Amino acid sequence: MATWYSRGLRGSTLEEFINRTNEKYLEHGLALIQKVPTPITPINIDKETRHITLAYFDQKSTVDYIGAVQGIPVCFDAKECSTDTFPLQNIHEHQIEFMKNFEKQGGIAFFLIRFTRRDEYYYLRLKKLLEFWQRAKDGGRKSFRYEELEPDFFLPPGSGVLVPYLDALQKDLFARD
Repeated sequence: MATWYSRGLRGSTLEEFINRTNEKYLEHGLALIQKVPTPITPINIDKETRHITLAYFDQKSTVDYIGAVQGIPVCFDAKECSTDTFPLQNIHEHQIEFMKNFEKQGGIAFFLIRFTRRDEYYYLRLKKLLEFWQRAKDGGRKSFRYEELEPDFFLPPGSGVLVPYLDALQKDLFARD
């Protein structure tokens, strides 16, 4: 049973941006993506602010978002990174397994990563993540560096949405053919 403290809100800005992006995509009939709620049981609640200050997760979370884009099932997780090195410990084995099984069923699984210091967004294909994951399992680096990422999967700013991941999703689909 994992315990949650206020650090659990670290990705809330990124998630808010993704939520707004998903609303835009829905308005334009491009995608239906929903945030997957993480079930928690509160332990301590601040009586003045009515905020949960301590809780535990009821079960292991799989991904942050799930839905469909033009009939294609998609699932993804959102992560933030304040440096140019992303520690793989921020991704859990059960998430990897869920995403691999999701893709076996014909879906597309990926991560959206915000490099906060650079204010850049990146679409990390599951295939690329699995390369880093395997390297770590084989005794190599337990992280990946910004420089190791595929340049085509950085999300360009200024496309009418906050986190424009659909173009990268399309590139991901073409790379599979």
